[in-house]
Amino acid sequence: MAWRRWSLWTLLVALVVSMLVTMVWLAGRYEASQVQEKLERDTANAVGDIRASLNRNLQDLLALNAPDNEIAGWKVRAAELLQVRRELMRIQWRNADFHVRAHAETPYRAVQWEDEEHSRNSLLGDSLTCTHARRVNGPTYSPSRFQLQGEGLGTETMDVCLPLTQSGQIVGYVVGTYSLQGILMSQVGKSLPRTQEVSFTEPDGTRLALVGAAWRGSRMFTAQQLLDLPGNTLVLRMDSWHHAPSVFPNVMTALVTLMSIALISVVVVLVRDNRRRLRAERDLGDALAFRKAMEDSLVTGMRARNLTGHITYVNPAFCNMVGFTADELLGLNVAPYWPPELAQEYMLRRDHRLSGISPPPREGAESVFMRKDGSRFPVLIFEAPLINAQGLHTGWMSAFVDISEQRRMEELSRSSHERLQATARLATVGEMASLLSHELTQPLAAISSYATGALNMLGAAGSDAEPDPRELHQQQQDMRMAMERISYQADRAGRVIKSVRDFVRRRDRSREVVTATELFEAVLPLVNLQAHKLRVKVQLQVQTGLPSVLCDPTMVEQVLLNLARNGMQAMDGIELAMRVLTLRASSQEQADMSRWVEFSVVDCGTGISDEIAEQLFTPFYTTRVEGMGLGLSLCRTVVEQHGGRLSHRRHLPQGTEFVFTLPVHREL
Repeated sequence: MAWRRWSLWTLLVALVVSMLVTMVWLAGRYEASQVQEKLERDTANAVGDIRASLNRNLQDLLALNAPDNEIAGWKVRAAELLQVRRELMRIQWRNADFHVRAHAETPYRAVQWEDEEHSRNSLLGDSLTCTHARRVNGPTYSPSRFQLQGEGLGTETMDVCLPLTQSGQIVGYVVGTYSLQGILMSQVGKSLPRTQEVSFTEPDGTRLALVGAAWRGSRMFTAQQLLDLPGNTLVLRMDSWHHAPSVFPNVMTALVTLMSIALISVVVVLVRDNRRRLRAERDLGDALAFRKAMEDSLVTGMRARNLTGHITYVNPAFCNMVGFTADELLGLNVAPYWPPELAQEYMLRRDHRLSGISPPPREGAESVFMRKDGSRFPVLIFEAPLINAQGLHTGWMSAFVDISEQRRMEELSRSSHERLQATARLATVGEMASLLSHELTQPLAAISSYATGALNMLGAAGSDAEPDPRELHQQQQDMRMAMERISYQADRAGRVIKSVRDFVRRRDRSREVVTATELFEAVLPLVNLQAHKLRVKVQLQVQTGLPSVLCDPTMVEQVLLNLARNGMQAMDGIELAMRVLTLRASSQEQADMSRWVEFSVVDCGTGISDEIAEQLFTPFYTTRVEGMGLGLSLCRTVVEQHGGRLSHRRHLPQGTEFVFTLPVHREL
């Protein structure tokens, strides 16, 4: 706590010093910005005044326009204008061919102009300024040039050429010559303070004219504005000098202000710190209460272990799950809820987990725990590392879910599913009852016929007193043949009845290793019954050397029988040259190097439309009036329970092919 307060005071002192320096610096910056802003405004105003004055001069120059025979009057008006506009040094009136008709000069400056005739006839005749003015039909300014004055002095001048028009035609020009120095003196010099100087410069910084007696200070401020004229661009630059900002007179005021702010800040910081501490304590208490309530309401067991494997935390749900109290579990390294026969395995798995050899699976791991009363129950365990606030791994947190009820529900679901399959098988047998009566009629009739013949032969043999040995031998042969026929037909009828009984009977059997041929042979008698009635030819194609599969034979036989019956019914009622049902089995190897046995049932029916294909495997969906809509749904369920996949595809040139796969049995 003392260290924290010392840090706060150090931070406060640093804050006060930084605020003092910042205030002094900001005061200087503010004063400098005010001076710069004022200078920018003065420069902008000066440019505006100069531009307005030049526009007024253009209007006055246009007002000098006179007829060709009034040259004397023009000179008088030009002289009056030069007396008023002292920035103008000379005004010329030129005709359309640039020849000077009249001119007037300022009386305030002695200028050494060039030879008058030369100036009149050639200088302005080749002037680009008037040429540009004629092209744009408006006033144009020339670039500045140096003009000599008396006593070896000179000044920078600038011409403006203004076209004179009559009836839309240019009849002459008025050319005015400005003194850049005169422009500055007449428009800016009167209001210029002693701390400023103003000058015209070219865009590259060359100074052309300067006005103002600069009073040199310790700091100079500069502002520039463009004076963009038609044909010429000048830069108006204004410089101002000032003393350094007055800092020290404001330091005492700043210190008093800052100390007051510092004292108020200290009080605010202490009050806020105390309130924050009280709020943190209250929030911590609320968090602990919330955590306790949450732990008590959880149905998932929670357990924490440190890096040495000792139990450091268990929640009430875990205690209720295993029947031990928290005091009995905390600090233990070997859990008492481990079954004795599995304790060694669990200890080895725990050591691997703590050492990082085997990270916990994301989907969880199943185990068996033992309650305090000795009863076992299955659990699903999820584990994650415990990381503290410093980012260090301090142990493992485990979540336990009692899956006893889940296992019971899975068993109920499996039983319900088996009962549903038995119902489907009974429905199938109901359809086969008529086939059995037809199929058994023939062997029973044959048995009856052979039995009657045998009785007749026995009666004939008894009535003959002395039978011929040859006739007796022939009768014995006939009797033996009759008995063999009776035995064959009885065995045939028994096989038919046994096939139906084995299919209907609900057998609780585990998965077995069987071959595809054995699966086909088990259902062929039943398939042939319906195939004989519907006049369908059954073809069996089994690839040689086909590996065995691990499956529930009864379930897979039902899949084959359902698919075969559907295929034969798809060919019933349509005109076909030959009705053929093909049963195939072949080997298949997928991209992940796993091997499968592919079973297929191919018919030559009309095929399956896209609308029916979308709901083909939906339970209780059927296209037959007498159907239940469970056959294909059960088939898909059975195949997927074995890890395979059931699908269908179009068979060319006609019909449909149903295909399902079963994994190949791998011997360990």
